[in-house]
Amino acid sequence: MKPFEGFRVLDLTHVLAGPFSTYQLAVMGADVIKVEPPNNPDMMRPEGSIDSLNEEGRGVRFLGQSANKRAITLNLKSDEGRDLFRKLVATADVVVENYTAGVMEGFGLGYAALCEINPKLIYCTVTGFGHTGPKKDHPAYDNVIQAFSGLMAATGSAETAPVRVGPPVLDYGTGAQTAFAISASLLRRERTGKGQRIDVAMLDAALMLMTMTIMEVQSDGGPPPAPGNSSLSNAGYACYPTKNGLLMIGAFTAKQHRRLWTVLGREATGLEIERQGIDVFPERMAADAAVLGEIFLTKTADEWEDILNQAHVPAARVRTLDEALDHDQVASRGVLQDLMTNPNSNAMFRTPVSAAMFSEDGPVVTAPPARLGEHNETIFAELGISVENLEVLRGRGVV
Repeated sequence: MKPFEGFRVLDLTHVLAGPFSTYQLAVMGADVIKVEPPNNPDMMRPEGSIDSLNEEGRGVRFLGQSANKRAITLNLKSDEGRDLFRKLVATADVVVENYTAGVMEGFGLGYAALCEINPKLIYCTVTGFGHTGPKKDHPAYDNVIQAFSGLMAATGSAETAPVRVGPPVLDYGTGAQTAFAISASLLRRERTGKGQRIDVAMLDAALMLMTMTIMEVQSDGGPPPAPGNSSLSNAGYACYPTKNGLLMIGAFTAKQHRRLWTVLGREATGLEIERQGIDVFPERMAADAAVLGEIFLTKTADEWEDILNQAHVPAARVRTLDEALDHDQVASRGVLQDLMTNPNSNAMFRTPVSAAMFSEDGPVVTAPPARLGEHNETIFAELGISVENLEVLRGRGVV
């Protein structure tokens, strides 16, 4: 039995953070119903590099957080649409929405109103800045939160910072933390019988992802220097050019330094560093980095990766994402699962599903992303709406 089998989630979110949170519940067995306005669906639906998928509302940028969900259309600006939503809420365990603060209350569908229908409801909001504070009404995307949170200023080197992190890591980081919060609330409800409201902010999630750096800022009394690809004080925790490709090494401890220098044929240097301890790393930084830089130019990054890993020194060639996806290590883990056929190549799209492997009843993709309103007939039939009445509602712009 999947962990969330038997739980129903109403997903009113769009873009990435909210949909990813409900996707994580869906691959764990939850019945996730994606609720979209008929004329203003999730803005990711037409986004991507494959025109045919964009036209059917399943663009590539939509696919990665949309599997296993059923989809309906519902106009919450209409009285009939709100009435139908209330009927759905009576059957649900969780509502997740990422509208601007106050929008759902304006519909008469805020937490207080929905709790009168379903007292055990878990009601989760996902916004840029949360529902409190001076910026609660301000809109945001991943890039805006990267800028506001300090993440951009801490990324890159002294010469290049601030630099935006390329992939939307805060969207997905927020989604993962949202899924955890919902899971914790459902567990609490199992024990107490009580629902609750959850307020998730992307800014707060960004700060959580910088926990160590935040502690250092409070200790040092200033913003962290942007380190670029290498530590500013440890020559063994750095990126070096090689005969072919870039090599990232992670010799963090004195013992790892001994292993590093020993495998490079400088055993005496390694023993000296191990005896002196990590306190000498900063003063040795420039001289050691110069020596390592010369040595690493003698072989390729792939060769050094194998040599160093065999000596239990963390190291990897700097790969492109497509190279990483093709590696046997990724294939061995099951993090990627078959999703649907790529119409351009007839190959299978494979989507990330979970960072955890379960011995029993783990996350799995069971259905491809749904088209807009694909499950209208099925789900509204559960509410007693006939096909004929559904057509009338569709004609009035309700669904």
